[in-house]
Order: sequence, then structure tokens, then C-alpha cells
Amino acid sequence: MDQTLAPITAPIPVRASPTDDPAELLRFAIDAHGLGAAALATLVDIRGGAARALGAHLAVAADGRFCGYVSGGCVEAAVASEALLAMAEGRDRTVKFGDGSPFFDIVLPCGGGITVAIHVLKDVGALQHVLDRLGQRQAAGLVYSPERQTLISVDPPLRTCWTEGDFLTVYRPRTRIVLSGQTLEAQTVARLAEACSYDVIVRGRGEGAGVAADIIDPFTAIVLLHHDLDAEAAIIEAALHSPAFYIGALGSSRTHHRRVERLTALSFRRDDIARIKAPIGMFGPTRDATSLALSVLADVAAARLVAYA
Repeated sequence: MDQTLAPITAPIPVRASPTDDPAELLRFAIDAHGLGAAALATLVDIRGGAARALGAHLAVAADGRFCGYVSGGCVEAAVASEALLAMAEGRDRTVKFGDGSPFFDIVLPCGGGITVAIHVLKDVGALQHVLDRLGQRQAAGLVYSPERQTLISVDPPLRTCWTEGDFLTVYRPRTRIVLSGQTLEAQTVARLAEACSYDVIVRGRGEGAGVAADIIDPFTAIVLLHHDLDAEAAIIEAALHSPAFYIGALGSSRTHHRRVERLTALSFRRDDIARIKAPIGMFGPTRDATSLALSVLADVAAARLVAYA
């Protein structure tokens, strides 16, 4: 009796989530690995322009679900398909897209090219270590070896890069906004910051003492939105003693001049006082709370890029 074997059909890649948050992507990969198999695709080379930075990830489950981005969305399904093939073969692979790629039907809108390294996860201990460190608001690092097809956790490098044939990825905690103020402007900044998935902590008048040791770290931006200098006094002093990457304060140039005089009288150095962005924001002056919130958060985002390029 003739028996015809049914063809083996590979899963169809389906986006499971629109996120590009590294912690969420690593968590997705860990969960997928626990259900069967998973792969982690990483952007390891950029030729010309690109929509994402080196180290951007795409996490792929064996059933075809994926999340993350290594471009602006134009090659992610193709990357997921390559990851499914890698899982089926049980071997890592490296694929080029755009300029220099063998895939003639995939052209990146930016006109450049990217290389993506796909690692079939054998265990998730290194990924969990990264998540643990990020949960403690500490930077973390992973080293991927294409030759050994391994992924191990390491102390975070200064930047994401290739070194001696291995690819090093650095992970940093999400931006925390410590917001001081009880104004409409403060409420609007808080809402918009939460919508941007920032970690938002609101402090009221006089809550500056002891704040630095508890919640202000190198990945924190301090935003002071008071209408009088007395209200901000405690937290601005704590801010200047902290490692925050951004300190911004509401007020005109005249108000800031009085602020500088106060802080100078308290023996703060000129370099310390110069850390304060005042008037606050990327553009101004603004005349409504929404415009101010956009200006402030744009300034915070730009400062973070400069601090951790």
C-alpha cells in the first residue's frame, strides 16, 4: 500500500508584540525556550544607514511568534523565517539584508545594509542574568561567539561592538524620571513619560532629603517643575550630589540666575551647577503644559543618547 508522507510545513512567522524593549525581548526568549525552542537574532553590522542601533534584537519562538526589531519593520518576518530554519537545523547562522545581501527582493528603505546573527538558544542562564541586573538597575553585558555558537554574560562593555571575533552587547536600565512638582506641567510630564514607558517617580515639596541614595542612579533624569525656588531647594541639592545624567529646572533665565546665586552660597562648585539645564527643555519658551512636556522629554531623551552613545 502506497503511503505518502505529508510535507513538513514550517511555522509562519507572526509578530507577537510590537515592543523593542530589550528586557521584554529577553523575557520573551526565555519563555519561548521554556516551551520548546527559541532563537535570538542580533543586529551585528550596519552598512550605510539603518533604523536600529547595533545590538538590537529579534526574539523568535519555535511556533513562529516573534517580537523585536532589527530594522524599521521591513525585514523582521524574513529574519524570523531564518531563525526558524536555524532552530530546525540546530545551528546558528548569519544573514545579510539590503546592501550586500543575496536577497534581491528585500531592499531597505534607508538604502543601506545590515547583518543579523541568529543564535539558537541552548540555555537561558545568560539572558536571565541580564534581566536580574536590569531589575537591580545595573548595566549588563552579553558576549556572542559565532565560532563557538555560545552566549555568555559578562561585565558590561563600554559600548556594543565586535572584539576579537566576538560580539559584545551592552544593556542598560530604562530611563527613570524623578519628577518634583505639583503643577499642571508636572502632571502632564508624568503622563507623557509613563506613555513612553519611562520609570516615573513623583516627589512633592521638601522630599529631597535621602532621595539620591534610594532612587537616583546614573540612568535617572531629575525634572524640577516648581514655580518658586524654595519648593525645589531640597531636591535640587540632592540632585547635584547624585549621578543623575540629567537635571532640568523650570524657570526663566532670570530665575536661574537667582538659583545659581543660592547654590553658590551653599558652596556648590560652578561645574556642579552647570549640570542644571535651565530653562528646562529642548525648545522654548512654551506656553502650555503639553508643549512643555514634549520639550522636557525630548531633552531627556537627547541627553540619554549623548550620555550612553
